[in-house]
Amino acid sequence: MCGICGSLDYKGYAADSEIIQSMSKRLEHRGPDNYGFFIHENVGLGIKRLSVVDLNGGNQPLFNETRTVVLVCNGEIFNHKELRQFLIEKGHRFSSNVDVEVIIHLYEQYGFDFLNKLNGQFAFALYDLEKRQLFCARDQMGIVPFFYTVWKDKFLFASEIKALLEYPGISKEVNVLALDQIMHFPGYVSPETMFKGIYNLAAGHYLYVGSKAEYCIKQYWDLNFQQDMQHYSEDYYIGRLDELLQQSVAYRLQADVPVGLYISGGLDSSIIASKAAHLCPGTHFNTYSIDFESRDISEKKYQNVVTNHIQSIHHEKKITSDDIASLLEKVVYHSESPLKETYNTASFLLSSMVNNNGQKVILTGEGADELFAGYVGYRFDKFRRLNPMQEVSPTEEEVRRKLWGDSRFMYERDHSKWNETCAALYSSSLQEALVNKNALNSTCINLDKMHDLDDLQRRSYIDFKIRLADHLLSDHGDRMAYANSVEARYPFLDINVVEFACSIPSDLKLKNFTEKYILKQSARSQVPQQIIKRQKFAFVAPGSPDLLRLNREFVLDILSYETIKRQGFFNADQVEQLKKNYLKDGFKLNLPFENDQLIILLTFGLFLKTFGIT
Repeated sequence: MCGICGSLDYKGYAADSEIIQSMSKRLEHRGPDNYGFFIHENVGLGIKRLSVVDLNGGNQPLFNETRTVVLVCNGEIFNHKELRQFLIEKGHRFSSNVDVEVIIHLYEQYGFDFLNKLNGQFAFALYDLEKRQLFCARDQMGIVPFFYTVWKDKFLFASEIKALLEYPGISKEVNVLALDQIMHFPGYVSPETMFKGIYNLAAGHYLYVGSKAEYCIKQYWDLNFQQDMQHYSEDYYIGRLDELLQQSVAYRLQADVPVGLYISGGLDSSIIASKAAHLCPGTHFNTYSIDFESRDISEKKYQNVVTNHIQSIHHEKKITSDDIASLLEKVVYHSESPLKETYNTASFLLSSMVNNNGQKVILTGEGADELFAGYVGYRFDKFRRLNPMQEVSPTEEEVRRKLWGDSRFMYERDHSKWNETCAALYSSSLQEALVNKNALNSTCINLDKMHDLDDLQRRSYIDFKIRLADHLLSDHGDRMAYANSVEARYPFLDINVVEFACSIPSDLKLKNFTEKYILKQSARSQVPQQIIKRQKFAFVAPGSPDLLRLNREFVLDILSYETIKRQGFFNADQVEQLKKNYLKDGFKLNLPFENDQLIILLTFGLFLKTFGIT
C-alpha cells in the first residue's frame, strides 16, 4: 500500500506542485519505494508508494488508455486477477500488472457502481479530466484511512492528517467532541477526528467532488444481519467458513515480496498462521510476537505452541515499561490521537521487527472478535438476559436508547454514571464546550440498522463501527504498521468472510457461553488443541501506574498541576487525586474493563505537544 494526498481548488486556481510534494513527504514512512504526482489545472495528486505487487511497473499515478482518468490508490485489490480478465474481455487495455489498475477500468465500465466488486483494502482518489470530477472511496471495512477537509474553497485529502497539516494556513485545533468520544467509547467515531474541521471518511463510503464546488458523501456498503435467512446445519457453516477463510488467506499471500505472520498466541492469528502453512507446505514463514515481563499478561507459552506447529522462523521482542515510555511520543505522532491504552507501542515494535527483517507485508488476525462474539461483552449480554436483575436508572435507559436503540442494551458501562466521572475530570471550559454536542447526544451509530437485531448482532454491529474501524484498524493497526513501512493484511475482514459471518445464526457464534464456537469448530483440523481450548485473553500492556513509577521527566511534566491547568482541558485538582490513587501501594487497574484515565490524559498532552497545539 501507499500514502496518497491531493487538492482540488473549487475556484479553478492552479494546483501547487510544491505543496503536493510537501504533503507527500509527510507520508514517506507509508511509501519509501517511489514517489509520483499529477498536476492538472486546479487538481493535484501525490503518492508515496510501498511496492508490493509489480515492483517495477506499478508506479503511480496510473492512467486509462486515453489519459483522461488518473488514479492514486493506497491499497490492495486481492481479486484483481479475476477482475482483470473480465475487463480485458470487455476491451480494456492495461499498462501494468499492478493490482489497483483494475479500479480505473472498472470506473470506465460502471461509473461509481463498482466498489462492491472489489475484494480488498483500499482508499483511492480518481480524477476524471473530461467530467472534471474527483471520486474518492474507502474500503468496506475501513482498513485503509482517508482524511479530508475543506479550506478556503479547496478540497484536500490525505492518508494521514499530518499531510493535511502541511497545507499552508490549515489550523490545528482540538475537536472536543472527538476527545469526549475517546473518553466514552473505544476511540473517536468517524467522521470525527481529533482535529476540528478535519474529517475521516467512514468505512464503506465514497465521496465525489463535482465541478460546481460541492462534495457529496454516500454509503455503498454496510453490515447486513438478515433476520429471515434460511438456517442450515452446523456442518454446513463449519465447512463454508473454513473454505472462505482458506480463500481469504490465499488471496492475502499474493505478493511479489515475502509475506510474514503476526503470532499473538490467541485463536485468530493461530488460524491464519495454520492456514498459511497449509497453503504453502514446506514454507518456513517469518513470524513475529511481542512478550511482556509480567507473567500475568505474557502469552509466550501459546506463541511457542503455534510457531512450533507451523515450523516458522520466529522473531520476538520482550517489551518493558521503559520501552513503552520511550516510544509513547512517537506512537502518538503516528496515531494522530490520544490513546486509551499503551498497546500501540507493542504494535509499533512488531512492525519495527518486520521492517528490520527486510519484510513489507504481514498477515494479522483483527476482525474475528467482532464477527464471532469473541469479547466478554457477548457473554455478559447473554447472562444479563437470563438474569435480568440489575436495575437501570431512567437516565441511563434514555442514553442507551439514544446511542444503541435499546434501553436494555449495555455497551461497556453505565454511560450516565461514567459521564459524571468524566465531567468531574473535565475543566469548566471543556464542560461548557460539550453542553450542546457531546459523545452521549451525538449520533455515532445508524439506529435504522439496529431494528430487530438480537443482542449478539447488535453488539457485533456496534463493535464493527466504533471499535474496529476507528480504533483497532486505525491508530492500532494501519498507523502502527505504516510507521515502519509495513502493510498489514486482515484475512478475517475479507468481504466474503464478513458477509457470510453475518448469515451465521447467533447461537452458533456463542453456543451456551462458549465464545467463537463456530470458528473454533472450523479450526479444529488445523490449529493445535491448546489454542482451541484456550479462554479468550484480552490484549493489555503496562499502563499509566507503571509509567508514573518510572519517574520519567516527560510523564511528570505533562501530568503536572501547572501543565494541566495551562492547557485548560482537564481539572488539575482531579488529576492530582488520580495520580495519588494510581500510586498507592497495591493499586492495579482491572484492564481492559476499567479505563486508564491517566493514559488518556498523558497521551493527550503528548498529542498537543507533538502537533504544536497550544
